[in-house]
Amino acid sequence: MVKLLLFCILLVICWPLAVVAVLLYPLLWLVLLPFRLVGIVVGGTFALIAALFTLPVRVLRAV
Repeated sequence: MVKLLLFCILLVICWPLAVVAVLLYPLLWLVLLPFRLVGIVVGGTFALIAALFTLPVRVLRAV
């Protein structure tokens, strides 16, 4: 909601810049997508490693 309000203010103040922002946003999103995927994979890998290290403790607590 805040982003929409900021965009509307930008549209009123400087509409050419708002149009450029609308056109460039999808391209920027596509460029940044691989970095997001790498971040998800790295986060999942660290979560898996943490789960493997804490598994013996969880097994001992269950007994």
